[in-house]
Amino acid sequence: MITTISVTKFNSIVRDIFNNEELLHSVNVVGEVFGVSRAKTAIYFSIKDEESSLPCVCFNISAFEGIEEGNLVTLYGGPNFYTKSGRFNYVTYRIEKAGQGLLYQRFVELKNKLEKEGLFDTAKKKALPKTIKRIGVVTSKEGAVIQDIKNVTWRRNPAVEIVLYNTKVQGNGAEKEICEGIDFFSEYDNVDVIIVARGGGSMEDLSAYNTECVARATFNCQKPIISAVGHETDFTIIDFVSDLRAPTPSAAAELVTQDTSKEKESLKMLTRKLSRELILFVGDKTEEFEDTISTLTTRMEDYVEDRRIVLQDNARIISLTIERIIEEENHRLELKNSILKRIDPREVLRRGYAKIEQGGKSIDKAIEVEIGKNLEINFLDGKIIAKSEERL
Repeated sequence: MITTISVTKFNSIVRDIFNNEELLHSVNVVGEVFGVSRAKTAIYFSIKDEESSLPCVCFNISAFEGIEEGNLVTLYGGPNFYTKSGRFNYVTYRIEKAGQGLLYQRFVELKNKLEKEGLFDTAKKKALPKTIKRIGVVTSKEGAVIQDIKNVTWRRNPAVEIVLYNTKVQGNGAEKEICEGIDFFSEYDNVDVIIVARGGGSMEDLSAYNTECVARATFNCQKPIISAVGHETDFTIIDFVSDLRAPTPSAAAELVTQDTSKEKESLKMLTRKLSRELILFVGDKTEEFEDTISTLTTRMEDYVEDRRIVLQDNARIISLTIERIIEEENHRLELKNSILKRIDPREVLRRGYAKIEQGGKSIDKAIEVEIGKNLEINFLDGKIIAKSEERL
């Protein structure tokens, strides 16, 4: 029967798969940086190798300082599936530039070759036995590595025995001795698991563990092998071929021994899970907040642009209306001025006519003149007084 679920439910299931897979949260990733995009609270980018790419996000912006596109980096973090957008990201909290050069190129070439041959296939890796009574260790008898393994193992479970196969860990002949140690324990029935270990160092120091000889001896070994070479930031070919990788020799000892205080370990696991969930929750909410801010900003810009266009249209209409009103009023004023000019007595006087008055009364006809009385003749620039003597 085919089950139908919502998009949200499906995305939630996918996210839970990533969150509950403990192995994914202890795997660091190496790749070349590209497609960097910076936001206020996060940096989005991808890393790639010859065949694949991985989308990443870093909420600790200071951790990205000095990192540029094209850099080869090692990322520390874990996966996150953002349910709202159905987007997968590798959330990293620490970034380091990875070494480059001839040794690294050889490392990459051998890694690609062995990977294509299937030496890294998870299906071919052997599980650790449930009960481990004796551990075979391939390392030098000198130095702190063997002592760290002994201290951690016997502190957690004093009943476990340790068998050492003494080898060089670097220099001429180191890879041959390491292969011989792996082959020896492969046929030695009195050990349950093998730890191949050494301390940290440069890529050159770890070169014996990046050889095809050691890789094939590890792959062909009949017993489960844990690689504990270098520090947590160091990656070697044996790490990919081995059945399990430990970040340090001490961590390898912890993996093969059971702590007598199960409650303490259970509490640590719950604390780590809670911390991871908190980081992912903050990351999700940060992305959701940024999406909301971006949407609001876009909507505000669109609204302001719409209002600006409306205001411009209104201003243009008002301006045109005012211009039309002014033009109409000017026209009316010109008409009134024209009428006033036509009825202004001074305009008549300017044409050579005069206004005659007698006794303060305008005289329009000769019959209205009283003979013998003074007449007042008004011109544009003044007036004269004349006396009427006879009417003709």
